[in-house]
Amino acid sequence: MADLFSEPQTSFKAKLQGAVQSFAASGIYIGTSSWKYSGWTGLLYDPQRYCYRGKFAESRFERDCLAEYAETFKTVCVDAAYYQFPSAKYLDGLVSKVPADFRFTFKVTDDITLKRFTNLPRFGIKAGKANNNFLNADLFNNAFLKPCEPFRSNIGLLMFEFSRFYSADYEHGRDFIADLDGFLSKLPEGWNYGVEIRNQEWLQLDYFAVLRKHGVVHVFNNWSRMPTVGEQMVVPGSNTSDAVVAARFLLKPGRSYEEAVEQFSPYKAVKEVNEEARAAGRKLIIAAKQQGKKAFIYVNNRLEGNALETISAMVEGT
Repeated sequence: MADLFSEPQTSFKAKLQGAVQSFAASGIYIGTSSWKYSGWTGLLYDPQRYCYRGKFAESRFERDCLAEYAETFKTVCVDAAYYQFPSAKYLDGLVSKVPADFRFTFKVTDDITLKRFTNLPRFGIKAGKANNNFLNADLFNNAFLKPCEPFRSNIGLLMFEFSRFYSADYEHGRDFIADLDGFLSKLPEGWNYGVEIRNQEWLQLDYFAVLRKHGVVHVFNNWSRMPTVGEQMVVPGSNTSDAVVAARFLLKPGRSYEEAVEQFSPYKAVKEVNEEARAAGRKLIIAAKQQGKKAFIYVNNRLEGNALETISAMVEGT
């Protein structure tokens, strides 16, 4: 394994660490979507830290690698909270592994954001059925916010990710916007909230106006069937918060999640440069710095093949 620690890899990590921590010190948090990628060994992770009896132990890596991740980055987007409500024990396990100046972004559990459960096996008998708890503010407050409260200082953003809605869900976008308005009006103040949608036709003034009304940030997102982050940034009204900027660089438009996994895993290196996304990231960083806003910017491996290298390129020239 000695070849993993040659000068180029060591220099890459040090340079990346210096850049993202410098931005974090001024409230601009740049990180990745999740962190448990053994393909990052050599660039970010020291595989020797996870060896057991001379072999790389995947279970040890998944349990302990957040602490090493936090030696470089000051933020991460946690996908796990999307699949089940986070317990105090789970949150304490995360927070205990990071320094006090680390900030988590949590995707809010899909029991709140799905109008109808999809036909995935994980939904069991609920698959295909309407979700009676869709936009249930009381459930969100009790099952999501309450466990988060003791860890508030380590939470940067709570993000409501809405999967694409179809006509059977909402015949008109204005109906979703009205429901969203009612939901946001019931949320406690004092948290940074973000909304990410997957219906490009709803990127319009009425939607943005509701977010601005409640001080909620629109999360710019690169996704299969959405305009790029750069294209969303120039839509009138899309800058919905005077305090926060947020973006997730997930997929190249037109590419499915499954295609990206097949093409890019195990995410050891960039395989396809997306200069448009890199340029949009730079613009967001510069704008946040100039406007004195907090920023939460996340990059996924499935954008180019390796989120670490994408971020390194994105921060250059900023």
